Amino acid sequence: RLVLKSELNAANRIEAINTLAVPVVTYSFNIINWKMEELIKLDRKTRKFLTMTKMYHPKADVDRLYIPRKAGGRGLVQLEITCKTTTIALNTYLKNKDDYLLKIARDHDCGKKKMSVHHQAAKDGREPSLPEA
Repeated sequence: RLVLKSELNAANRIEAINTLAVPVVTYSFNIINWKMEELIKLDRKTRKFLTMTKMYHPKADVDRLYIPRKAGGRGLVQLEITCKTTTIALNTYLKNKDDYLLKIARDHDCGKKKMSVHHQAAKDGREPSLPEA
């Protein structure tokens, strides 16, 4: 809300949201078990605040908001995609490192039935909606 009330132009407001507000949530990925519905709800709330400050029209295309600015979009970071890519990146990091402590952590994580980074990354990697980064 503070960023949206500021006198910055639209590009700088989106950049401020991406650099100030989004890392607060992304820091907790894979530590707190976020549900996708909660992340979608946060994205919806962000769009609602953008609409209330007249930076986003209620009937405008939602996908264009998340497209990079150079490609004709607004450049806002989508939390759902960020969560999935973070999970896949953490799984890849644990898989490729040879440190024995990381191997112990990976083996423990692979043995878990629920909320495993390994299983979540495998599920997220199969989804067609994840863009190639």
